[in-house]
Order: sequence, then C-alpha cells, then structure tokens
Amino acid sequence: MNKKTYKGHGGFTLIELMITVAVMSIVLSAIGLVIVDGQRCWQILYGQTNSDVVTDGYVARKKFDTIIRKASTEKILTDGYGNWIEVYYTSGSSPVVDRYARFHTSDDDLNIEYGQLDPRETLSIETLCENVSDCTFKQIGRSAQMILTLEDGTQKNTIVTSAVTHN
Repeated sequence: MNKKTYKGHGGFTLIELMITVAVMSIVLSAIGLVIVDGQRCWQILYGQTNSDVVTDGYVARKKFDTIIRKASTEKILTDGYGNWIEVYYTSGSSPVVDRYARFHTSDDDLNIEYGQLDPRETLSIETLCENVSDCTFKQIGRSAQMILTLEDGTQKNTIVTSAVTHN
C-alpha cells in the first residue's frame, strides 16, 4: 500500500503574517518614540546650555576677572550696599595709576564704565549683559567678588566669581 503524505506549501498563513505585522508595528513605534524623546531632550539641553543667560553670564564673569586681576592693589571702592565696585589701573606702560573701571547695574543691564582719574572723566560705557535680576559686589582685602543673577523669564542663572588684584 502506498501511503501518500501531505506536503504543505512553504509560506505563512494570513494569521501569522498579521501577528508579525502587529508586533513589528509596536516595536517600531516604541523605537520611534525613544528617538523623538531623545531629540526633544537634546534640544532642551542645548537651549539651556547656549541660551543668552548662560553666555552672558560667562562673558560677564570673564570680563570681571580680567579687569580685577589687572587692577591696582591701591584701592577698591564699593558702596555700602554692594551696588557697584570701582577699581583703578594703569593705562599704559607707566606705573602711574590713571584710569578706573566701575561695574554697576542700570535698567537690568550690567555695565562697565571706563574713565580717567585726573581730571575725572568717563571715557566709555560698555554693557556686558542684559536680563540682570540681581547683582552684588563685595570687597575683601585685595579681592573682589561679584554675585550675578540673570533671568530671562524661562531660565535663571547665578554666577559667583571672585578675583584678586595683582598690580
């Protein structure tokens, strides 16, 4: 007796194909959500790192440190409330202290006023940064400290820096 064996076709059934498509759709959707969420987080982090509040704070800190370090040790002036600080320095190669730099805030801006001492005259005013919500200056011996808070409505950044006069 000859027995015939049934040989099925080598393909997938419709149900197997539908289950595979459903599983792949779920997996691809999950991968897509992870990629989109990662991109969104990266954009937020990039915006926080490179915002005006952060870059302005960096510029203000570097400028404050540079000016204080080149200032004379003779005199550092502040008002009693820490609203401004003034240091003296030399304008050229002569050892005579003949210039001043004064840090102060005005209309939510941090400004530096440069001038000559004798006769006292303002030469220029430079705006370092905007969006200043608070700024305090302190003097301790030969060092000066600036506590600067910048806020643009979406982000707040506080910078604390100090430098010692060297000349």
